[in-house]
Amino acid sequence: MDVEEIWKRFQKHMGYSDEEMKIFRADPEKVKMVTGTPDFVKCKVVAEVIESHGCHAGHKVGDTFVMTAGGQLITEECPKRMCMFALGPVSNTLAAVYERLYTNSDPDYQRSQIVQCTDVGLDKGGWGKILMKVYVERIKE
Repeated sequence: MDVEEIWKRFQKHMGYSDEEMKIFRADPEKVKMVTGTPDFVKCKVVAEVIESHGCHAGHKVGDTFVMTAGGQLITEECPKRMCMFALGPVSNTLAAVYERLYTNSDPDYQRSQIVQCTDVGLDKGGWGKILMKVYVERIKE
């Protein structure tokens, strides 16, 4: 697919006017993310629960929150109920994921980050808590 076709599809997807596209395309980093980072559509981000105790939402070890590399949840690959206190910290990892995809600095998707939901746990005055390992995975074709 040629670059201008990519831009036409992107503009339609975003609902941008021609003027907004000029603004968007004036930023070299945004241009590279759209035209020079094919892994964005070939990868997904997974947050896998690796520890859980007293989770009010019932998240347990092995549960996964799955999203596109652009940060949209893939609901059919997620638990039916998802705790917002868990998703917030996961969303904070996306900038690092974007950077790794953008610079191709982790071509084999080896890096991961560990995050905790925002509940501090019963021992610290909360209800419970979960820890999640966040990593990038290539979409199986």
